[in-house]
Amino acid sequence: MVDTPLTGFPLPGTRLTDTLLPAPPSSVPRQSPSRTGAGSGSRRAAKRRRTLVANPESLRRLLPRALVVAFLAGGTTAFVANDKAVRLSVDGTPRTLHTFADDVTELLADEGVTVGAHDAVFPAPGTALDHGDEVVVRYGRPITLTLDGVRHQAWTTAGTVAGALREFGVRVEGAYLSTARSAPIGRTGLTLTVRTERTVTFMADGQERTLRTNAASVREAVAEAGITLHGQDTTSVDPASFPRDGQTISVMRITDTREVREETVPYAVERSEDPELFRGVEVVERAGRNGVRRVTYTVRTVNGVRQKPRRTAEELVRRPVSRVVRTGTRQRPDSVAGADGLNWGALAACESGGRPGAVDPSGTYGGLYQFDTRTWQSLGGSGRPQDAPAAEQTYRAKKLYVQRGASPWPHCGRRLTG
Repeated sequence: MVDTPLTGFPLPGTRLTDTLLPAPPSSVPRQSPSRTGAGSGSRRAAKRRRTLVANPESLRRLLPRALVVAFLAGGTTAFVANDKAVRLSVDGTPRTLHTFADDVTELLADEGVTVGAHDAVFPAPGTALDHGDEVVVRYGRPITLTLDGVRHQAWTTAGTVAGALREFGVRVEGAYLSTARSAPIGRTGLTLTVRTERTVTFMADGQERTLRTNAASVREAVAEAGITLHGQDTTSVDPASFPRDGQTISVMRITDTREVREETVPYAVERSEDPELFRGVEVVERAGRNGVRRVTYTVRTVNGVRQKPRRTAEELVRRPVSRVVRTGTRQRPDSVAGADGLNWGALAACESGGRPGAVDPSGTYGGLYQFDTRTWQSLGGSGRPQDAPAAEQTYRAKKLYVQRGASPWPHCGRRLTG
């Protein structure tokens, strides 16, 4: 099929046989009309009719020619009746053609135009065709569209970026486009990034700032707002995140300071059993001593508010010294002959007010019965008397009474028997 312009189609009132069939050649030169000519023609026609009637063989030779002429005249009428002049536009390229197709689907097949699921055809395939109709085919193009940080896969039949955005209903006023609006979209499609204009509010340094922006990140929007971040400064949302319309973002001014503190390291207590000591008796062989460590903290201040310090380093300055204690396991005797029936409670009340840990102002005497350390140890005691249990102190006092009577307690001794 060859495309032809509509101007080549036969004009109304013209006989199709005149257009498509050549006129039979004439062996007689044309003459100007006259009565003589007219009479001569009539006589020649009458003579041919007489000849045909008189000569049947000539009639038989002329009949097939008449049939052929009649057949050609009928076929030409059918040909012209089915031929249509239509306009076909494929992806923006129009052309006018003649076709015998009955509908749009047949026309596209005849013209070798293949359409897919994402292509658009107007009118729809299967629609009947009439003379003068227009058929439009627009091919689909894949678009990878990142709109305000969200990635989309879409198809469009638009030929330009601006047309595609109109199809998608994307507002482009004030928006950032990675490709110009007028850029064409090829059959292979394209990748397009669009950031629409949004309203973002920043709270910084006690002030509120609102701006319209198409920034790709909060960090970019902060810069557009004329806010400078220093050092550890940051925002209430991730600076790399996408700013949303109507979002309020706080700018956090951050300062870090370093503090060094010396802290106590408590000493441990090491205990061992001693069968020579009565149960409940403990003897400290070595006093414990706390250690010291130097600890470094980082203290963060956010918008003037001090945060909880964070330990970042430590160093042991002095190691702790463990306390060594011996604990008695020996069974304590129940009584001391000759001293059990005395009023030891009255003596203790007089000497120390009944306090096992009492020490006199000079520091020489201690315990319930105010032993000096030398006397205490001579009676089998360990350490200092004021550190021993009350029962052991009473036991040692009874032993001293058996040895020396009430003389060790010259002022309160009479309470034992009083």
